[in-house]
Amino acid sequence: MNAHLFDPIDLRGVHVPNRIIVSPMGMHSAVEGVAGDWHLMHLGQFAISGAGLVITEAVAVTPEGRVSPFDLGLWNDEQRAALKRITSFAATYGGARFGIQLYHAGRKASVQPSFLGHKAITAEEGGWAPEAPSRLGYRGRNEPIALDEPSMLRIRDAFVAAARRADDAGFELIELHAAHGYLLHNYLSPLSNVRNDGYGGSLANRMRYPLEVFDAIRALWPTNKALGVRVSATDWVKGGWDLEQTLAFADALKERGCDYLCVSSGGCVPEQTITVGPLYQVPFAAAVRKHAGMPTMAVGLIRTTDEAAEIVRDGHADMCALARGMLANPRWAWDAAEKLGASTFFPRQYDRAHPSMRNNDSFAVRTAGRATTA
Repeated sequence: MNAHLFDPIDLRGVHVPNRIIVSPMGMHSAVEGVAGDWHLMHLGQFAISGAGLVITEAVAVTPEGRVSPFDLGLWNDEQRAALKRITSFAATYGGARFGIQLYHAGRKASVQPSFLGHKAITAEEGGWAPEAPSRLGYRGRNEPIALDEPSMLRIRDAFVAAARRADDAGFELIELHAAHGYLLHNYLSPLSNVRNDGYGGSLANRMRYPLEVFDAIRALWPTNKALGVRVSATDWVKGGWDLEQTLAFADALKERGCDYLCVSSGGCVPEQTITVGPLYQVPFAAAVRKHAGMPTMAVGLIRTTDEAAEIVRDGHADMCALARGMLANPRWAWDAAEKLGASTFFPRQYDRAHPSMRNNDSFAVRTAGRATTA
């Protein structure tokens, strides 16, 4: 039986109160990788929004693993403490569970933020050499260093250290970023991985390093907390990573204890040809769900309540992750609940905006604090 958009879902020991997910959104507003007031505001508003789960923007596990110098990081304890401030706010006032997306930017590192055009930052400007499986650059960006095995081990251990800090910071879920042309996707795709050792060539070899990183995180991540992976289902280029390989990767992840896959696409090479439109990536999530029999998140221009409800109801995916829709309307989940006749988290401080109270100005103001389900 397929689910309702506002039905809960359990991801390992994490009880997510509904299927509406706030997708990671890069803010490019950190200082030395440290979250500030902007991040507290940005993520805090979604903590009280009625969504079931909020996932942070991609958080780099090393300084060299950032896309831009202004991205979040989790390679030191100052960064951990700043993120703890956000999860503490969410736990005190919010209703959503909180997850963190961990990544290394691979060959797409060392550029200006997206709102400044993604221009490569040279060494003279304070940039750095990207790190990648092979010495193949992404067009218009700095040439990467081809990682040797000791460097791969160093980065794997950085993922582990970041996961440990994420646990200390109060996150209940990790989403490992293996999509969009970042490091783990660089290993998976034959378009960015031309190694001739045990980490290149065959599909099994190309999956080897991402699976080693996953295994290392799963080994230390608490057994009651969820660990998922974001994948690009296809590179949208002939001869690149494709859905058939994604299904094999999904099988390997499921065997290792992966709790869900967030199924996106593209990002590996600028030559990709994508016909973008509403729900254009949903069929990929549906294919993974049907093949692997594991929970999936659908992403990609999901805008309306009807679209999200249909995706979950018809079994295309178990969850819907929204980014642009949430930016345009942080109260998206409240509006969806009203439209579908459902209940979701509503903070007491905002009672006067609740549908049941909009025409009633005579009620007493409740005390501040963590709200209950409306």
